[in-house]
Amino acid sequence: MVKLTIPATELVRPGHAACPGCGPALAMRLLLKGLGPRTVLSMPACCWTVIATPYPTTALGVALLDNPIESTGASISGIRAAVDALAIPDVTVVGFAGDGGTADIGLQALSGMLERRTNAIYVMYDNEAYMNTGIQRSGATPEGAWTTTTPVGGAGRGKPERKKDIMGIVLAHRPVYAATLNPSFPEDFVRKAAKAREIAGPRFLHVFAPCPPGWRYSSEETIEIGRLATDTGVFPLYEVADGHLRLTRRLSSLKPIGEYLGRQGRYAHLTPEERARLQAEVRSGWERILREDASGSPGGPFSSRSSHAATKGDTVEAA
Repeated sequence: MVKLTIPATELVRPGHAACPGCGPALAMRLLLKGLGPRTVLSMPACCWTVIATPYPTTALGVALLDNPIESTGASISGIRAAVDALAIPDVTVVGFAGDGGTADIGLQALSGMLERRTNAIYVMYDNEAYMNTGIQRSGATPEGAWTTTTPVGGAGRGKPERKKDIMGIVLAHRPVYAATLNPSFPEDFVRKAAKAREIAGPRFLHVFAPCPPGWRYSSEETIEIGRLATDTGVFPLYEVADGHLRLTRRLSSLKPIGEYLGRQGRYAHLTPEERARLQAEVRSGWERILREDASGSPGGPFSSRSSHAATKGDTVEAA
């Protein structure tokens, strides 16, 4: 594997308001290392508006526009149009929104941005609940997880519904590039962000973003929990370019999902039977991704062409 040199320049300033061990803070730091200073961010109400922009300060070294929670996709379409009208060169337009502001409240604007073929990157940082307003469940909250609106006790067993398949929704719009990223794998993360920067058209990055208070784990465990999410198959790392899926971290075998669930208080109530059901669902999803990665042929939800060629210089991490 060719080692990636991660840029030393920091575009997230120290002294911001993130919690210790904040996954979204790590995600923003790595994202901007991949995108560079010629980036314009649009951000809705979310954890990051509290982290970075208590008036009149900012923790970010790039241009930033706050937008309403439902309109990130529309906002970056407007910014792109303005940049093009003014003929400003070498600008990467990026929407950066949480799972609630993307998979739920902002889904229509995301769909519109993808359908219009806006030349911009939409980033969903996924901490799997509305963390900024008190750990309420979102469409991206996994099945069985405790939140303040899916409590445990009496008849409550955590969230009864499955996690919304945001990548499946996005891929139905045929973006030019889409990928999953995890800050526990920084080289893979920065490489994908930099790759997305160099591609024109609608792009989507789904970023795994652990949250210590919302997931109920100790703040120093964020990196390890992120690695377990990928190595148990809960959050596989892959990219989809021109309709072809390619794993960027291949595993000879999955670790048991219990190693991931057992580290988080939001899953402490699950019975062995409930854990076994979640294990079966994860394995089924992993096997589907393996088939897509191996085939490169039309017919699946990711594929649109009959050939599968990796971009020159791309690398794959194996475990």
